[in-house]
Amino acid sequence: MLDRLTATLKFQGEALALRAQRQEVLASNIANADTPNYKARDFDFARALREAAGPGAPRGAGPVAPRLPLAPAGGAPAAPGAPGIPALGYRLPQQASIDGNTVDLDRERANFADNSLRYEATLRFINGGVRNLISAIRGD
Repeated sequence: MLDRLTATLKFQGEALALRAQRQEVLASNIANADTPNYKARDFDFARALREAAGPGAPRGAGPVAPRLPLAPAGGAPAAPGAPGIPALGYRLPQQASIDGNTVDLDRERANFADNSLRYEATLRFINGGVRNLISAIRGD
């Protein structure tokens, strides 16, 4: 029982760390919306979570973002990044811009808000799990 709870909390912790990293990437895209030739970046959250969680991760635990249309960085297949850092890809633009910037501000803001809500939900899940564990230890 305790092993399953620990595995679930570890999984949610990995998800929380990846959500924080994705928030930084999305914030960088928004900040560079007017920078000429800036290429919007993102990573496949579902893939990064599977790689971070490993084979013992609980199935179906936690929300997963929809697949994103990403081009691999440098024209090569997206390789896993260093430990704890997901492989970033370039966001494929839906409409070309004159200055070469691929940031779609509406899309980035929507992704930022969605990621924020999912971050908050994951944090609440972790807090609830810890509260339940403390309650069980106390015998409440």
